[in-house]
Amino acid sequence: MAEGPYLLGIDFGTGGARVGIFDREGTPVAFHAGEWETRYPRSGWAEQDPAEWWSCLVEASRGAMQKSGLSPEEIAGISVDATASTVLAVDENDRHLRPAIMWMDVRASDQADRIAGTSDEALKYNGYGPVSAEWGLPKAMWIKEEEPETYAKARHICDCGDWLINRLTGEWAGSVNMASSKYYYDRDEGGWPESLYEAVGASDLIEKYPGNIMDLGVVVGELRREVAEELGLRAGTPVAQGAIDAYAGALGLGVVEPGKMALITGSSHVMIGQSARPVHNQGFWGAYTDAMIPGQYTVEAGQASTGSVVAWFKNQFAADAVAEGRKRGVDPYDVLTEMAERVPIGSEGLIALDYFQGNRSPHTDPLVRGAIWGLSLGHTPGHIFRAILEGICFGTENIFRTMRAQNFEPRVNVVSGGPAKSRLWMQMHADVSNVPIAFTKVSEGPVLGAAMLAAVGAGIYPSIQEAAENMVHTESTIEPDAARHEEYMFYMDRYTETYEKMRESMHKMSRHEANVGKATAEA
Repeated sequence: MAEGPYLLGIDFGTGGARVGIFDREGTPVAFHAGEWETRYPRSGWAEQDPAEWWSCLVEASRGAMQKSGLSPEEIAGISVDATASTVLAVDENDRHLRPAIMWMDVRASDQADRIAGTSDEALKYNGYGPVSAEWGLPKAMWIKEEEPETYAKARHICDCGDWLINRLTGEWAGSVNMASSKYYYDRDEGGWPESLYEAVGASDLIEKYPGNIMDLGVVVGELRREVAEELGLRAGTPVAQGAIDAYAGALGLGVVEPGKMALITGSSHVMIGQSARPVHNQGFWGAYTDAMIPGQYTVEAGQASTGSVVAWFKNQFAADAVAEGRKRGVDPYDVLTEMAERVPIGSEGLIALDYFQGNRSPHTDPLVRGAIWGLSLGHTPGHIFRAILEGICFGTENIFRTMRAQNFEPRVNVVSGGPAKSRLWMQMHADVSNVPIAFTKVSEGPVLGAAMLAAVGAGIYPSIQEAAENMVHTESTIEPDAARHEEYMFYMDRYTETYEKMRESMHKMSRHEANVGKATAEA
C-alpha cells in the first residue's frame, strides 16, 4: 500500500452495499459490506426499500474505515456505482414515495412493447430489436400510468445511482452512463429523444429526470456534513459522478480504449467494449455516446445463461464428481475440469446450446431453450461438461461475429468473475474467439472502477484513462492457439446452425408450456 491520499468507492449491488478503499495505485486497503432484502410482492415484481440501502451503506462505510485504520481526512475522493434501471419516485423533499422498482422487475412489459412499437430511431440503442421490460424508461412509464397519484407527487423519477449521489451531496445530477444506456439519452442527437417520449405519451417524464447529465468522474458536489457524520467520513470530500455497476466493473478492468472488451463472468456473461465510432445493429446494445469515456462509444451484449448452466449440470447430474471432490478435499468443479481435459475438442461430436433462459445476444429471443445433441452411448459426464463449456464459448464468439460485421473488432478480452478461475474454460474462450484473455490483479472490478472515478474527481488523475493506467494492473494473459482455433471452427458452425434449425420448434414448445402452466394455475 502506497502512501495517501486514498479513494473510496461505493458499490450498490443487487444484494447489498460494498465499500472499498484503495490507494492511488489501485491497491486495496479495506472492504466492508452490508446486505439488504429484495421483496417480491407479485410474480415478476422485485422491490427494495431505499431506507435499507442507506443503513447498509452506513454499516459498510464505517466498517471499511475502521478496517483501514485511516482517518477521514485521508480520503481524497468518493464515487459510486449502482444497479441500473432500479427506478425511484422522489418527492420535493427528496424522500422516496414508494419502494424502488428493481432492475430485474418485469412488470412494465406492456410499456416496453409500446416503446418498441414506435420504431423510433432512438431504438438503435437496443439494436432495433425488442425493448426489455427491465429497462428504466418502461418502469418510469409504469409509475406514471399505474400509480398516477405517486407520479403526481414525484418531483424526480430517478435511478438508484442518481438517488445515491443526491443523498451524498444534496445535488440532483444524472450520469451520462445511466441516462444513455437505460433511458435513450444521446448527446450526438441533442440529448433526450423527444420524439420517442412523445410517441409513448411520456414527454413530461423528461422534466422529472435529474436535469444535469454529467460525465463520469466529474465532481457533482461535496459530501454533506450530516451525511459525513453518519458515514464516518469528512464533510466537504468531493463526490464524483458514478456509473452502472457493470460499467464500473469494465473501468476496473481497464476497458477505457477502443479494442478492449470486458468479459464479466458469473451466472451470465456480460460484454462491454469501447469503440471510436458509433456502431448500431441487431444483436448488441449501443453504441452509447460518451457513456464511459468522452468521445468514445460503448457497446454491450450478454449471454443470459453461462455459469448458471455449469452449476445446473454440477448440481443435477454430477453426483459422482461431487462425491469425489468431497473425498479428495477439492472443489467438484476441479474434478469435472479434469474429466473435461481428457476429452478432445468438439467433445467427440457433442454440441450444447446455452440458451437455457433464452438468448440475450445476438438473437434477443426469449423463447429458445438449451439443447445438447450428438449424444451416443460412448459419451461420459466429462464429454457433456466440456460440451457445455464449449457451447458457452461458441455463444460468446457468435456475439463477437455480430460485432465484427459492424467493423467492431475486440483485440483483447479482460476477464473477471468466478468462471475466470477456470484455466481450461478461459483457454477455450481465447482459442474459440482467437483473442487473448487478460486478467487483472484486483478482482473487485466495480468498486475499483468507482474508486478510479473518485481519483479523477479528486484531481489525482486528469482523466479516466490515466486513472486506469495507474490503478489497473494486468497480472497474466492467456494467448489463443491458432491450430485449436481452426479446429473449433467446424463445431462453431454446427452451434450456429442449431439455433436456425431448432428455433421454430423451440418457440412452439415454449408457448405450449406457457399455456399449460397458465391453465394449471387457473384450475
